[in-house]
Amino acid sequence: MFRFGEFKKLIEDFSFAADFLVIYIEEAHASDGWAFKNNIVIKSHRTLHDRMQAAEILLKQYPLCSVVMDTMENLSSSTYAALPERLYVLQGGNIVYKGGVGPWNYNPQEVREVLEKLL
Repeated sequence: MFRFGEFKKLIEDFSFAADFLVIYIEEAHASDGWAFKNNIVIKSHRTLHDRMQAAEILLKQYPLCSVVMDTMENLSSSTYAALPERLYVLQGGNIVYKGGVGPWNYNPQEVREVLEKLL
């Protein structure tokens, strides 16, 4: 995740008032696909077990919140247009903030501002 430290700081600062969740989706830059140089080596997920193994890498970074996996049909990713990553804030089942597509428009500071206004 891009700017993961900032995301973890959001959790630390707002866990008293908000629930956080990471949905681990398909790998955007798989090593056997369109990969960045010096990126973590994660192959495209062909099975749920592959996705689970890749999610373990994220869990080693101690995300401070629950992590769940998307289906192999990528239902969450497609529903929320999340590839490669995206931040949302939901309240009462409604989307109150839809962040830009990451990594360049992934902005934890905007989420912070939304949460401050909601409190």
